[in-house]
Amino acid sequence: MLNDKVITEINRIKGKYQDARSCLLPSLYVVQKEDGWITPDAMAAVGDLLNVPKTTVKGVATFYAMFINKPMGRHLIQLCTNVACMVMGAERLVDLLKEKYGLEPNGTTADGRFSLVIMECIGACGTAPAMLVDTDFHENLTEKNILDTLEKYK
Repeated sequence: MLNDKVITEINRIKGKYQDARSCLLPSLYVVQKEDGWITPDAMAAVGDLLNVPKTTVKGVATFYAMFINKPMGRHLIQLCTNVACMVMGAERLVDLLKEKYGLEPNGTTADGRFSLVIMECIGACGTAPAMLVDTDFHENLTEKNILDTLEKYK
């Protein structure tokens, strides 16, 4: 279910919109930020709080790639493998993450430190390859600097 902090924030968000459906995306983001993912129970609770059908909430929460619907590691790596990133070595970076951390796409490391999601595009074609770690943006990745970067996330 939703804790008091999340409920308070969603109610604050509701005050900014005339229509409850309009605050569905930011409300789901609040839940995800608090819990790391959006559980089926949380989806139902958001629906109740916003008076939006639960099927609508689930449809939105499962449609958008920005929402996570399963438990993840402490840090979420979103690595772009679109054309520009691929040409600049993103596939090799995926292989490196497998070798170094045993981290498969859509998987989580055994210690729960990282989860990896392959993204179609994060809009950094000019500085490819690129990734997000949690909400931190990293660009011009190489085999060396990706490992140095990830070592900062404990």
